[in-house]
Amino acid sequence: MLTVNGDGDAVERQLGNGELACPLCKGTLRGWGHAVPRRVRQLAREDGQAGDEQVTPRRSRCRGCGATHVLLPVRCLLRRADACAVIGAALERNAAGAGHRKIAGELGRPAATVRGWLRRFASRAEAVRAFFTVLLAVTAPDPVMPSAARGPVADAVSAVAGAAAAVAQRWPLVGEVPVWAAASAASGGLLLAPGWPAPGCNAS
Repeated sequence: MLTVNGDGDAVERQLGNGELACPLCKGTLRGWGHAVPRRVRQLAREDGQAGDEQVTPRRSRCRGCGATHVLLPVRCLLRRADACAVIGAALERNAAGAGHRKIAGELGRPAATVRGWLRRFASRAEAVRAFFTVLLAVTAPDPVMPSAARGPVADAVSAVAGAAAAVAQRWPLVGEVPVWAAASAASGGLLLAPGWPAPGCNAS
């Protein structure tokens, strides 16, 4: 799996121009059909309506090793029905001290679902903090390390935000990078997946 631009036309251009590299051998990826369509739940719009969307990720195949990869839009996370912005909003509220039931009510999600996100993130908070702190350090021209917050989860969320800001500062033509889209891209969509970040995972 590989995280890519959320703009389908841009992904097609990248595939056509040979701009996407295989994460296994760095060979060139080409189009190879599509993955199964999935419904991705978004944050509610200002008018209160659900912003859900149907996503059909592109598939690709490496010209070198022949491996196939799903190209997951950067606004999504692996095996999650909710967009990274929704899950990120829950993590930010939790870092500020809110519990899972309150967050679930605010986001309109089942309490058990939100509790699962928070538990998974909390179980790896220190590793996530370390990963994104390194990413911030190697990306920002003059890095300012996030100060210690109110606990492991808050520290990890602060590091994610700092890394996203560093990316926007380093590459201003990219524009403002949504914090949790940056987290999805940096983690390859694996932010809440088992085993991520693996020991020795390279933040560069």
